[in-house]
Amino acid sequence: MIIYVNQKQSVELNEGSTAENLLQALHLNAPKDGLHLEINGEKKDASHPLFDQDQVTIKDFDTPEGKEVFWHSSAHVLAQAILRLWPEAKPTIGPPIEQGFYYDFANVTISEEDFPKIEREMESIIKENFKPERLEFSSKEEALNAFAKNPYKQELIQGFAGTISGYKQGEFFDLCRGPHIPNLGKIKAFKLLKTSGAYWKGDAKKEMLTRVYGISFPDRKALKEYLQRIEEAKKRDHKVLGPKLQLFSFKEEAPGMPFIHPKGLVIWNRLLEFLRDCLEKYEYIEIKTPTMMSKELWQKSGHWNHYKENMYLSQVEEKEFAIKPMNCPGCMLFYQSTVHSYRELPLRIAEIGHVHRYEPSGALNGLFRVRAFHQDDAHVFLRPEQIQEEIVKILHLADYIYMTFGLSYKLELSTRPEKSMGTDEDWEIATQGLQQALDDWGHSYTVNEGDGAFYGPKIDIHIRDAIGRFWQCGTIQLDLSLPEKFSLEYVDSDGEHKRPIMLHRALFGSIERFLGILIEHFSGKFPLWMSSYQVAILPVADRHLPYAKELAKKLKKASLIVEIDDTKESVSKKVRKAQLLKTNYIITVGDQEETNKTLSLRTRDNVVHGEMSIDLFLTSVMQEREGKELISPFSTTPSKV
Repeated sequence: MIIYVNQKQSVELNEGSTAENLLQALHLNAPKDGLHLEINGEKKDASHPLFDQDQVTIKDFDTPEGKEVFWHSSAHVLAQAILRLWPEAKPTIGPPIEQGFYYDFANVTISEEDFPKIEREMESIIKENFKPERLEFSSKEEALNAFAKNPYKQELIQGFAGTISGYKQGEFFDLCRGPHIPNLGKIKAFKLLKTSGAYWKGDAKKEMLTRVYGISFPDRKALKEYLQRIEEAKKRDHKVLGPKLQLFSFKEEAPGMPFIHPKGLVIWNRLLEFLRDCLEKYEYIEIKTPTMMSKELWQKSGHWNHYKENMYLSQVEEKEFAIKPMNCPGCMLFYQSTVHSYRELPLRIAEIGHVHRYEPSGALNGLFRVRAFHQDDAHVFLRPEQIQEEIVKILHLADYIYMTFGLSYKLELSTRPEKSMGTDEDWEIATQGLQQALDDWGHSYTVNEGDGAFYGPKIDIHIRDAIGRFWQCGTIQLDLSLPEKFSLEYVDSDGEHKRPIMLHRALFGSIERFLGILIEHFSGKFPLWMSSYQVAILPVADRHLPYAKELAKKLKKASLIVEIDDTKESVSKKVRKAQLLKTNYIITVGDQEETNKTLSLRTRDNVVHGEMSIDLFLTSVMQEREGKELISPFSTTPSKV
């Protein structure tokens, strides 16, 4: 029989062959190969039988699908090991996550001190090289009986519809949809990372469970590199660096709502100045809408029915209000305030709005997950034939913004989900517009079928930081819903009133989260143009303080941020203090510099340049600042006077 693989090649197999036979025929036996299998579009295990003309998609560990299956199988190994060590434990759920996997357990307490013995047991299970075996239940009752001693699994089963399955490896049997890797021997390296508490189904009213996180790879080198990245990430942690650099803090009086300190506000304002320059260049207008608006508005937008539990509510004069969780409805009201002509379109309206969303306290995470934040939103109103050109313009803007910070990125197009609003024709026009724009843009992108919003398809932009982590920041969403709900119109060239198409777009995402990402991306060592610690002047002795002040005055005149360290500490300690604050330039002044009217320079990467003229220093740093350079002109080779 003939089997078609990855839509590229055909393979001839004997009748009665399985997907595992196909992997063997293709020599996909390496640990990283043949992890994810789709047969005629459905996810299957390697044991699944093949038939003539079957279409098989095979993916390895380098793909998201391959990692997902690999990490899910690793979660089962973790659960099997814990049950061997603590037979009374109750496994609940164990999904793959963005980096690795976790498994939640009831009726057991596990600490990181237990990790070595758990890892030894996991190693033993992997050496047994079980082949995960799928078993399907004939009925829901049979499944309930199989997990009669586990109320958590029973609760899950009660909510299932359709076929219910489980997976067996050795003595371990777990409720699971699958699929799984062909054999556990493919797991060549793993590490348990941390443990924490987690509520059953994320509900604070339910039981607290023990969650164990882990990571695994098909080779030891990958694990070593991952652990090195983790250590590097710890050094860059914005929750540590931010307070140390006096950029922001959190207070008990306002949980999840950051206080931006003066040093942090310097960076904040530079980001906003940069953003507003971009908005002006790309012909946006900017508005500001109220923070609190009436219940009726949120009912009209749909948020009251679908998002109320995440909104902060208030009552004024016996009327209900809500603090806005997003900017969109306010922009709809602004659009309604005047009659619009087709000649105005595309109409680009930006708002850097302060929004509030209730997040459970356990989900809060520094600047990455907060309850109050500023979104750099824009809503673009346009005609259907303008979609493609406008998307390309937004992608150009996104590219310029991210490249300014040295951030590469990847693009994802998400298409119509099962539940959606709008006609087939609307969705076809919208999706084709986004896809054609991406094709014209020329960058590679992936398609997430069925992962769009209910109101329209979208493009997500994932930025990649200095240590290879991806962050979902930018988004371009085509909305077929809000213009309809708010009866938005424009007068077309034929005099007819027509409904505009609307694009949501955000590129920073939120200013707070983007600031957190930048702190970690730059490890606190911001480029000069946005740094809040630009120049530190260190007088060698008290007698050099007047010259230090004279020099500071000249540098401040050039709009540089300058601080003089006039403490009684030694010069070496002053240098160390400036370096810990990630100061771009550290200037020492002593007898020679005062006599020659020069300065002695070193950079924060500890390159000593020695004595140089003030004019040379100013000329160089002005060019660096105006050009928003990522690398200092003094970073590698010492300058001369």
